[in-house]
Amino acid sequence: MFTGIISDIGIIRDLTQKGDLTARITTAYPPESIAIGASIACDGVCLTVTDRGSDDQGGWFDVDISAETVSKSNLGDGGWRKGKRINLERALRLGDELGGHIVSGHVDGVAEIVAMIPEGDSLRVTFRAPAPLARFIASKGSVALNGTSLTVNEVNGCDFGVNFIPHTQQVTTWGDIALGDRINLEIDTLARYVARLAEFGA
Repeated sequence: MFTGIISDIGIIRDLTQKGDLTARITTAYPPESIAIGASIACDGVCLTVTDRGSDDQGGWFDVDISAETVSKSNLGDGGWRKGKRINLERALRLGDELGGHIVSGHVDGVAEIVAMIPEGDSLRVTFRAPAPLARFIASKGSVALNGTSLTVNEVNGCDFGVNFIPHTQQVTTWGDIALGDRINLEIDTLARYVARLAEFGA
């Protein structure tokens, strides 16, 4: 489990297709502190560490990515490429502060950036969610976008808006975005269960 509070920005160093897709990601996390088999959320996708180490380019870890994960996220269609910066978060440990909301790292689908409007020092971004997921997104509710816990400002059909303050843009990859970018979307687990209960009239 994760909280959606980004703790590092990784850089994709290498991508290799050999059965599954393997990625090597540069990180500021000390390699000796990363256990083989540990879970790290990479742009919101929970991935398992298969190797780690350091060299003259810095610390790194490897992850294997299944075809299913590629198909459900922005990892496909050139979404991940060498040199791309990605949001990283290590798995929640007992006693850690829950600063965002409960995030599983299981991406539900991909949203698209359809508008970007500066508001003072902040940036208002409008996303378009896949229709089957839009009903789970509510004004003032939570979503995880590229692994970042965010509050929804408004909802209009499949479109929803989020405001990014300067701090968020600086400590995550949200300062790198552009119109048309495809973004990993994980809906709030609570919203999913509330909707499921409503189907049964509970």
